[in-house]
Amino acid sequence: MWKRKVRPGPICITDLNVNQLRELVQSMGEPAFRANQLLNWIYRRLAACFDDMTNLPQGLRKKLAREFAHHSLTPCQEVAGNDGTIKTLFNLADSLTIESTLMSFYGSGEKTRHTVCVSTQVGCAMGCPFCATGQQGFQRNLSPGEIIDQVLYFARLLQDRHLDGNNGGNRPPAPVTNIVFMGMGEPLANYDSLWQAIEMLNSPLGFGLGARNMVISTAGIVPGIKRLSRETLQVGLAISLHAGDNALRNRLVPANRKYPLEQLIPACREYIETTGRRITFEYILFAGINDSREQARSLAVLLRGLNCHVNLIRANRAADPAFSPPDEQAVLAFENELKRFHIACTVRQPKGLDVNAGCGQLRSRYLTGCHTRKTEPILQSE
Repeated sequence: MWKRKVRPGPICITDLNVNQLRELVQSMGEPAFRANQLLNWIYRRLAACFDDMTNLPQGLRKKLAREFAHHSLTPCQEVAGNDGTIKTLFNLADSLTIESTLMSFYGSGEKTRHTVCVSTQVGCAMGCPFCATGQQGFQRNLSPGEIIDQVLYFARLLQDRHLDGNNGGNRPPAPVTNIVFMGMGEPLANYDSLWQAIEMLNSPLGFGLGARNMVISTAGIVPGIKRLSRETLQVGLAISLHAGDNALRNRLVPANRKYPLEQLIPACREYIETTGRRITFEYILFAGINDSREQARSLAVLLRGLNCHVNLIRANRAADPAFSPPDEQAVLAFENELKRFHIACTVRQPKGLDVNAGCGQLRSRYLTGCHTRKTEPILQSE
């Protein structure tokens, strides 16, 4: 089973689940406990290479280095924002590229959070006109290891740079505290790889992050939502909604033509009833398109009776000028109208605006070669 290959080049060690790793070490003539040691080095001690795994026999380390890749992606560009946001473009083994983002929210003590926004596909087939990734088209799904390695990269970065300001190393560096599958691609269109990655990131033998600290964002893939409702791990669900009626949502989220609101909302209700968990609806506000009081009322009627929360997000200024952000007054009016109808909502504060950290923007500049001075790479692969 562990010999399954899902991408070009050597099999990556993070593409294997716990059982596959146990089969692997036993096939190499090693005792079963070596698998736990290997897992500990990969996911907890964040070893940079096999040779760093010093309590493994040298012969095993050499076999691993000869037959497997330690990681599946290599950083080729990185930009850092004034608010602590770090966005990285990665090369994959087949020379395709993906991007991921680390967003740091600093507070006192335990309030500090480090959230990694993870990609699940190379490009995206959803075709949302306001999204840079959606305009790049779809190339392929990511493997479980390619999803996991985005998180491990930033975990190592936090470990190395002590981004929590730990006073000269007197305290250990802050860990990754949250993962959102909101990067490039539609996560529920790559369900099997996504779920294997989530299980390894949650496993006490793996990365050990609580399931409630992970959120999957979807454009509204109804079969995937129904499948997710049957899973035992309590991973959060966010729906990219952006409209309260089919006509407008067809324009903003083309997936709505296949899974219209008459299918999506009942699937959300079923998810809530089955899991007992609240759903988050993401609503990007575009000036003159979906930001009126009337559209707020339409949204409120659509969501009436659902255990949900609406995140209101002003459109990114770096996106297509046809989809520009509304002014603060319009955002406040929309928020107040939802609250008047007793819809829980929050205006989400943007991160990484100075480095255009919206989904797909760094990769778009890389593909076109249009690098500005602000986004010149600070981290270059050899």
